Amino acid sequence: MADLQLGNRVPNFTLPGVTGEQFLLESHLEKHRDAWHVVVFFRGSWSLECRLTLRELEEELNDFHTQNLTLTAISADDKDALEQMVVQERLSFPVLSDEFFSITDAFGVFINHHGQHGEPASFILNEHGELIFQQKQTGPFGRPSPKDLIQNVQYIKEQRQKRGNAS
Repeated sequence: MADLQLGNRVPNFTLPGVTGEQFLLESHLEKHRDAWHVVVFFRGSWSLECRLTLRELEEELNDFHTQNLTLTAISADDKDALEQMVVQERLSFPVLSDEFFSITDAFGVFINHHGQHGEPASFILNEHGELIFQQKQTGPFGRPSPKDLIQNVQYIKEQRQKRGNAS
């Protein structure tokens, strides 16, 4: 398991998306050059708690866009199960399949080997792909809400601006 530190650039990765595309982090960062990025890991399409969280993220997506934030979700679930879930839940943000746990492990997300799934985790990256916030769970409960994620971004940006103005 990797140990990402705040300020580190996160590892680049390519994963299949449920709509058939290959998601390459570097291309995503380049396409959304001025945006910050929220990457959430979730247990799987079978988890009612995770589905609820993903629906809440979808409901707050306009607020993410207002804050110039992109959103990407990753699970070790197989692509077909994730595709069905995306359709059922009407999710419009990228949902990626990490069936071999390579990216889950690279981000240091806790892996439940008994259940063969990653635990929930949230990461916020700045416009350069550097880690500025992380919260990792060892179980399904206690993850930050979409509003919490947005508030963290607002707070971090405000603190950076204050430090920049003080120098």
